[in-house]
Amino acid sequence: MSLSADVVVIGAGVIGSSIALELARSGRRVVVVDKAGGIGHGSTSASSAIVRFNYSTWSGVAMAWESLHGWRSWAEHLGHDDPAGLARFEQTGMAVLGAGDATYDATTALFDRAGVPWERWDGAELARHLPHLDPGSYGPPKPVDSEEFFADAHGHVSGLFTADAGYVTDPQLAAHNLGTAAQAHGARYLLHRLVTAVSRAGDDWRITLESGDTLEAPVVVNAAGPWSARINEMAGTGHDFGVATRPLRQEVHHVVAPPGFNAGGPGVAVADLDLGTYARAAEGDALLVGGTEPACDPLHWLDDPDAAGDHPTVAVFTAQLTRAARRMPDLAVPTRPRGIVGVYDVASDWTPIYDRTAEPGFYVAMGTSGNQFKNAPVVGRLMRELVEAVESGHDHDTDPVVVTGAHTGHPIDLGTFSRLREVPTDAPSSVMG
Repeated sequence: MSLSADVVVIGAGVIGSSIALELARSGRRVVVVDKAGGIGHGSTSASSAIVRFNYSTWSGVAMAWESLHGWRSWAEHLGHDDPAGLARFEQTGMAVLGAGDATYDATTALFDRAGVPWERWDGAELARHLPHLDPGSYGPPKPVDSEEFFADAHGHVSGLFTADAGYVTDPQLAAHNLGTAAQAHGARYLLHRLVTAVSRAGDDWRITLESGDTLEAPVVVNAAGPWSARINEMAGTGHDFGVATRPLRQEVHHVVAPPGFNAGGPGVAVADLDLGTYARAAEGDALLVGGTEPACDPLHWLDDPDAAGDHPTVAVFTAQLTRAARRMPDLAVPTRPRGIVGVYDVASDWTPIYDRTAEPGFYVAMGTSGNQFKNAPVVGRLMRELVEAVESGHDHDTDPVVVTGAHTGHPIDLGTFSRLREVPTDAPSSVMG
């Protein structure tokens, strides 16, 4: 089989499906191809789906704040009913602990510019608002098997609270919602299809599948998550990138929430940079606990994303739950790990790449895993406007496309997400971006 289209999107996760929806809405014939058996079955399915606004750049904050409006009006954003139901945004608020005064000040300046309401909590206010937490300061994070980890608190930790934050209840369903809406506009999904080659065919790109079938289109968008660098290699592009991406194995653990955490509804999400974990409520009075990549812990980089394994490890489980229990003294730590394993597609500075490439018609939405799920309502539009501008002759490399938020009116400069950017020495070193 040989199938022609206007655009081929490689990757059927939440990012690829958002891009497919916006391109299909604009009247293009879109084909989405993915090696997984369902929409959102890759790294999207392992996302904690937290919606927050703490970023170190204006474009990051502006995009997250714009995306919130998409999650709040999800049905209207989709414009199509999904028989499987709709993912739901649960507004819980979020407290980021222990970031330090300089980081708080830089973040709140961006919040003020964007119009994000915030509160600064000292130790006493933290104890009043979240009495189930120990307000002690123990950081910076230390290995949990070291004597230093068990040292007494040295003062109280402070926090930055944003009441509008929360989480999406079912990340895989959110991707399915986007995919269903895209198909309603004519997009075609080819699942269980492994891409084995990407090559030029005259003015078009030819995508060869393991089955021997081919797809041809003048435009390709690489949204393949942890496999995106491999797709770039097939296409012979990426040689001019100033920032690289690598697959990173991650674990998120599922435990019973401590008493009081979900009192009166899902509890406030917590990003604890002082101890190196994050936690958010889950269905059935449960708690999801993950890590914030503290410098004292080794990162599990992968050469092959398919080699991640399906089961949480005792070492990571012990580290993350011991840290969480230090902050939540009433947390019962199970004896056996229970949770999910995912693979992030991580850029060197934890900032995604939304850009064209040096190869005509070949675009990337990569380095997105870990902290870009929340921006899915906006990423599709960013990539659509980028494709439209570049395919019409605009020189995005020297004059980056700026997209204006439909809900907030804020400018989002795509130069922030350029493949050509250099990674500064003070670039973010964790999922917090």
